[in-house]
Parts: sequence; structure tokens; C-alpha cells
Amino acid sequence: MDAFAVSICKGLSVCSIRPKHAGMTALWFGGFQALMPLAGYFLGVSFADFVSDVDHWIAFILLGIIGGNMIKESLGKEECCSVNPDFSFRTMLPMAVATSIDALAIGVSFAFLKVNIWSAVAVIGVTTALFSGAGVYIGNIFGNRYKSKAEFAGGFILIAMGLKILLEHTVL
Repeated sequence: MDAFAVSICKGLSVCSIRPKHAGMTALWFGGFQALMPLAGYFLGVSFADFVSDVDHWIAFILLGIIGGNMIKESLGKEECCSVNPDFSFRTMLPMAVATSIDALAIGVSFAFLKVNIWSAVAVIGVTTALFSGAGVYIGNIFGNRYKSKAEFAGGFILIAMGLKILLEHTVL
């Protein structure tokens, strides 16, 4: 669901949606959602303690930076949207990591359960890819209709998600 929400926000910035935009987003988010539990599975318990100690801070910082940038852009000069949307490595990697870092610790728990790791990561990756691809289209519909208000809301949602993740791990 985190990847779906971020995909919606990504779709807000695209003027003219093309299948490659949804495909890139689906590959990044679906790929990382599959890769992280697989990595956690193989890294084992010793690394899980470290990840669970800082994963919420990593997600909070990354989502806060991305959301803050969206809010800043929404308050600037009114533009239709980006004619050349940024789906570069530099943009997509932090979002993919932020939405999947907690899956690394989940992968460690898979190591202790009798789980077929390959089918588990396949289901996780494909499901996330489908939702993320759809999210880009959904975000684009709202972005084209509501422009800067939608981008501001998207940025606020990302910051709120980061704060929610942080509070869940620090307060509880």
C-alpha cells in the first residue's frame, strides 16, 4: 500500500501518461518489494536487529524529503505538470527503498518459517507491480484535474506516511 500511495503521487507529476511511466514505476516498486524480503531471507537474523532499529528512520527521512519537495513545487509557479517526468535512477531509487525497507526485516522472518521464498517474493513483487502501475494512472487522472492541489496533497500524504511509520516504531 505504501508503494501504491507513492505511485499515485508519482502519477501526479506526469502530464501525458504513457505505458512506460507505469511500467517503470511497476518495475522499481515491484522489484524492490520482491528484492528486500529475499535479501532479508538470506541475510538472516543478525542483520534484522539493525534494520528494525533504523528502518523507520530511513523511511521517514526519504518520504519526508520527497514529500517536502512535492509541496515546495506545488507552492511554486503554476505548471500543468512535467513534460519530461523524472523516472531516473536518482529519483526512483529513494522512493523504492523508502517503500520497501521494512520488507527486509519481513524477509528475515521468512527464514524461520517454512515459506517457499521464491513463490512468496514472486507474489509480493507481482502484486506490488500491478498496484504501482495502476497508481500512476490514478495519480495522473487527479493530477490533470487538480494540478497543484493534488501535488500538495500528495506531498502531504508522503510526509504523513513517513511520520506514521516513525511513530509506529518509536511510540509503540
